[in-house]
Amino acid sequence: MNNINLGVVIVLITASGYVSNFLNWKYLNYGVVRFLYYIGACVHETSHAILCVLTGAKIQEFTVFSSQPHVVHQRSRLPFLGELLISSAPIAGGLLFLFLVNHYLLGSHFAFATPTAQSLGWQNWRNLFTEPIDLLRQINVLQWQSWVMILLFFNVGAMLGPSIKDLKNVWPMLIVLFFVPLFWVTSPLISMGIAALDLILVNILIQVALIVLFKIVAWVV
Repeated sequence: MNNINLGVVIVLITASGYVSNFLNWKYLNYGVVRFLYYIGACVHETSHAILCVLTGAKIQEFTVFSSQPHVVHQRSRLPFLGELLISSAPIAGGLLFLFLVNHYLLGSHFAFATPTAQSLGWQNWRNLFTEPIDLLRQINVLQWQSWVMILLFFNVGAMLGPSIKDLKNVWPMLIVLFFVPLFWVTSPLISMGIAALDLILVNILIQVALIVLFKIVAWVV
């Protein structure tokens, strides 16, 4: 299959989300970053909870403000598909949250591109890195809207990235998505996933730039 499949996209989002969270806790472990993390965690876990309700999975525990935010739930009434929707819910929920903030709070200050799955086959993998650069170019540190978005980017990894536990819950379906050509079904979901991956990559680029800046300042001082 010439195009990126949904299984690969979900794994890439999960991996990049962990890189983002690692950088936060290892090198940017400040009070404001921890606070922003919980904003992302709230969006993440709330997305899980909403899909639990929509797919008939009874919620047993909902925890956000802890060292390990999580939602514990029973099995969905929709076999396979329900668990996949619940586990991947933060991708859609996080994108919706950022869209609403950008549209209603920032007055659509940022133009978020919507890449199509058809345009991102393996032969065009470089396209995965063009959208983050384009978004970074829209940031103007003299505008308050840019600072709101920069602050939100610090928790995008926690907001959008499914956890390893989420992947374990849907590993049979994930294997199907890796090898079975369901492109005509999953194409819109792939496009959504690529948009989420782009945002996490922006998050990582900002984190790395800030870490380097802090290292330079510490070395000079």
